[in-house]
Amino acid sequence: MKLAYYIEKARLRKDARVEALLERFRSAGHGLYPVARPDDLVSGTDVLLSLGGDGTFLSAAALALDSGVPVLGVNFGRLGFLSESDPEAVADALDRGDYLVEEREMLQIGCPDLPDINPFALNEMSVSRMGASMLGVDVWVDGAALPTYWADGLLVATSSGSTAYSLSVGGPICLPETKVFIVAPISPHNLNVRPLIVPETSHLRIALRARDERAVLTMDNRNYTVPAGAQIEVCAAPKRLRRLRLGQSNFIGALRSRLLWGEDVRNGGQD
Repeated sequence: MKLAYYIEKARLRKDARVEALLERFRSAGHGLYPVARPDDLVSGTDVLLSLGGDGTFLSAAALALDSGVPVLGVNFGRLGFLSESDPEAVADALDRGDYLVEEREMLQIGCPDLPDINPFALNEMSVSRMGASMLGVDVWVDGAALPTYWADGLLVATSSGSTAYSLSVGGPICLPETKVFIVAPISPHNLNVRPLIVPETSHLRIALRARDERAVLTMDNRNYTVPAGAQIEVCAAPKRLRRLRLGQSNFIGALRSRLLWGEDVRNGGQD
């Protein structure tokens, strides 16, 4: 196989576990080369290895999206829902062909104030206040207006992003194949607002109302400053990310092992 690899964290470039994994691939006769930009991907590449955590995977996804090369997240980070594969299992699984390629939905974000940005996000987009004053966020779903959110901000997440920022603001956990978007306020001042699930076919329009001059627009791990009255359009992207998943991995197992879902500390950890 022809394998590209991406490392974002400088400390991992000399990590003994990373070096051992790369040497294992070389010894097995795989072609192996590093990438830092989309143009670095060579034609005929079978897999892009993302070596790090979920933040690294998001950066690797942006590199691979246009080429269609599937991304395999190798976990050298912490939780690892996107980068879920253990380094010790990766080489043998690829040699055996014990993997499958899945497609993950992405968001497409449009903002007239930021015409030249990469418009795609795998996990989520969010808007948030820059100063001390709360943010007013008006949202229309397919033209129907929701009540104004008064909050620190608002996010729109994919099912892939349900275990990321959305989880920390009280959003639901969605299986990755669920075809929905999550609309969730960040620290809302309205006590009667809750996260909202909408079909992935929905078109969302977002308008900001802020006392401060600027607000922050975040797309996955990329941050931008926008005017207080910015208008933002969000919909499903026309392209999907190809993600390589090892055969023995599954989302429910990841929830149990990484979030300790169902762990009962009162009874010695028994279900």
